[in-house]
Amino acid sequence: MGYEIDLVHLPAQPAAVVRARVGHDGIGDFLGQAFGEVMSSVGEQGLRPTGPPFGRYRPTEDGGWDVEAGFPVSAEPTETGRVQAATLPAGSAAHTTHVGDYGNLGAAYRAVADWIVAKGMAPSGDPWECYLDEPGVTNPRTEVYFPCVPRALAPQD
Repeated sequence: MGYEIDLVHLPAQPAAVVRARVGHDGIGDFLGQAFGEVMSSVGEQGLRPTGPPFGRYRPTEDGGWDVEAGFPVSAEPTETGRVQAATLPAGSAAHTTHVGDYGNLGAAYRAVADWIVAKGMAPSGDPWECYLDEPGVTNPRTEVYFPCVPRALAPQD
């Protein structure tokens, strides 16, 4: 699949999330539970989602994932139960939309990472993905955001 990739400039966005360490096979169940918990907590606080649900994944040494899943919200949430406050960062991000099976999302991440390098940029934070369709959709749409900066502005190792 070919990906159209563009550079977007995003404002900081408060978010409500649930974080956990999850095995690869447990991601779907975790996301469903996390999104439900976040929506309940946000509603009780009189807040509203301001965008689609998202997930941010960091690989762990044991082959699992540290996952952060939730929604951008209208104001900073109060932490309740497993629901915590987070922020989707301000700044530039490479962006694309993947259409199809979630198992093939790696191709979108690779395309965006390659685009960042080809444009003389460098990653500047953890990427995340936003889910535009309900579970069960045959060809779900997933947006991928990968924060980046011009290579000259990236921290040097």
